[in-house]
Amino acid sequence: MNEGLVIIPTYNEKENIESILRTVFALEESFDVLVVEDNSPDGTGRIVKTLMKEFPDRLNILERQGKNGLGTAYIAGFKWALERSYQYVFEMDADFSHNPADLVKLYAAAKQDGVDAVIGSRYITGVNVVNWPMGRVLMSYFASAYVRFVTNLNIRDTTAGFMCWTRKVLETIDLDNVEFVGYAFQIEMKYTAVKLGFNVVEVPIIFTDRTRGESKMNKTIFREAILGVIYLRKKGLMGKIKPRKSKN
Repeated sequence: MNEGLVIIPTYNEKENIESILRTVFALEESFDVLVVEDNSPDGTGRIVKTLMKEFPDRLNILERQGKNGLGTAYIAGFKWALERSYQYVFEMDADFSHNPADLVKLYAAAKQDGVDAVIGSRYITGVNVVNWPMGRVLMSYFASAYVRFVTNLNIRDTTAGFMCWTRKVLETIDLDNVEFVGYAFQIEMKYTAVKLGFNVVEVPIIFTDRTRGESKMNKTIFREAILGVIYLRKKGLMGKIKPRKSKN
């Protein structure tokens, strides 16, 4: 078992899953992978299970009964990681929008620099997005600006989905009380970590839109993110963001 675990949620990613897994396993830095599979009708899960025979000590699958949201997939993955001895837990998409080589960059910031949580940021050094239409670039960029304005977070890419969490952050956040299931989940996790006093930093990455498969973004997810930040701000002002209670 390695000390770093990459969590990859999947739903209908048969075009990408084998390539993304082989790319991660080919990195000079060694990471384990947990695929959180939401019963994809296209056979994504079968592909993962076949590859598990080739990578028995590094590739794992957590199968769920259906598509229940990105946030719940990551929460399930976080809990799986905490039941084991992983010290660094990564969020990454299956579609190569996040360059697997950048896992090493996030890992170095967490381990060598002692950072509590690391964001692979599209906006810390400008706008580093490839193959998105201008309308979507503007929507994403100004959505992050809106989140910063409402929450007062000093984070340029508040909606980023490429992350490295240290174990102590995931052990401290009350994962059972994370409320959002779509992309607002990404905002909630960052806001909660900052409110609990953790050091969250951004490192620059280049985000490349998927070339195979279909995007999971929709208007409902976007609406949740826009309205959710107001709720998060109120929750923070009222002192309702607290660490998980110890079971001991």
